[in-house]
Amino acid sequence: MAGGLVLALIAGALVSLQNIFNNRVNTATGLWSTTTLVLGLGFAASLIISLAVEGAGTFQLERMKPWYWISGVIGVGVVICLVQATRMLGPTFAISIVMTSQLGFALLWDSLGWLGLEKVPFTMNQLIGVLVIIGGILVFKLGGTQEKQESRRVHEGGE
Repeated sequence: MAGGLVLALIAGALVSLQNIFNNRVNTATGLWSTTTLVLGLGFAASLIISLAVEGAGTFQLERMKPWYWISGVIGVGVVICLVQATRMLGPTFAISIVMTSQLGFALLWDSLGWLGLEKVPFTMNQLIGVLVIIGGILVFKLGGTQEKQESRRVHEGGE
């Protein structure tokens, strides 16, 4: 369990870091070239590491269902949406929304047993947890907006 927690924390840090890098690349090159660079370099790195670790086993895909192949296409949507959301909302707010969306949809798919997942009963505690996170994001966003407005008024000499 501890190992899973550490890996999940590292993944969260890496997603946030990648989001910042992607946003910088997007500023310099544009949305589609960012997506191409991010996913292309990710493919190259994954292929090299996979060949080093798994060797020829990398290409043993006969047990994989054909519809799993769309995962790479989903990755295009992830990069495009996240880069655009970060540009429009800022990194912290965009990642907060993304994490909440991930949690909500994971809860939905677990509860319905979709995509080959074992069906997990939906509980009120799970719903309350998601609602608390949404409430935290609202407090974060609304509180930040008020502080910005007050800071702007003081800076402009309004108070």
